[in-house]
Amino acid sequence: MSLVELQDVTRSFPGPPEVQALKGVNFAVQEGEYVSVIGPSGSGKSTMLNLLGLLDRPSVGEYRLAGTSTGALNEDQRAAVRGRFIGFVFQAFHLMPRRSVLDNVLMPMQYSGVPREEREPRAREALERVGLGHRVDFRPGSLSGGERQRVAVARAVVSRPRLLLADEPTGNLDQATSAEVMSLFEELNADGLTLVVITHDDNVAARAHRRVRIADGRLSEVA
Repeated sequence: MSLVELQDVTRSFPGPPEVQALKGVNFAVQEGEYVSVIGPSGSGKSTMLNLLGLLDRPSVGEYRLAGTSTGALNEDQRAAVRGRFIGFVFQAFHLMPRRSVLDNVLMPMQYSGVPREEREPRAREALERVGLGHRVDFRPGSLSGGERQRVAVARAVVSRPRLLLADEPTGNLDQATSAEVMSLFEELNADGLTLVVITHDDNVAARAHRRVRIADGRLSEVA
C-alpha cells in the first residue's frame, strides 16, 4: 500500500489570470521510500509539498495518506493527522531563537499526543541521534547553520512520524554541511522513515533512491 498517493491532482490559484501550479498530478510513495522532487523555482514544488503536508488542499483530485482519503477532513482533523504522521524540515530552520535546543525539540510533542513523561527522554534521544546531545542547553543563535538544521531534523522526527517532508533542506548550507545533513537523512531512511525531499539541487536529488522531476506543474520520473 502507498503511504502517500496523489490521484489526478490539480491545484489552481485564482487570477486573473488563473494559475495552475499543479496539473493532473499522479504521484505515489511507498512506505520506506526515499524520493526527491526536483525542479526550478516556480515549477510547483512548494505547492506539492503543501498538499502532501496537509497545509493546503487540491482544487481537483484526491490525496490519500496511509490509504485514507484526506478530502473530508476538517482543519482540526488535518492538524491531528499532521502531528501524528508527518514531520517537516524547511530551508529556514524555523527554530525559536529565545528557547533552548531542548525546548525547540520538545515543542511538537505538545501537539502529537506524546505522554508528558515521555517527552524529555524522547527529545534528548532525538538530539543524540543527530549528534547534538551536548548542545541541549544552547540557544539556536549560538549554533552553526548545520547544527541548526540538525536541531530542525531532531524536532521533525521526535514524534516518530511515518513521513518526513524536507523543503530545500540544504538551501542555507555550504557543500560540506549539506553532505552531512543528507547523510543524516539517509540514516533515518535506513531506519524505515519515508522521506520526500524537494530541491532544485541536482546533487541533493541524486542521493535519493528515486527521483521525480517537476516542470510547469507536471511530474515525470527520472531514469
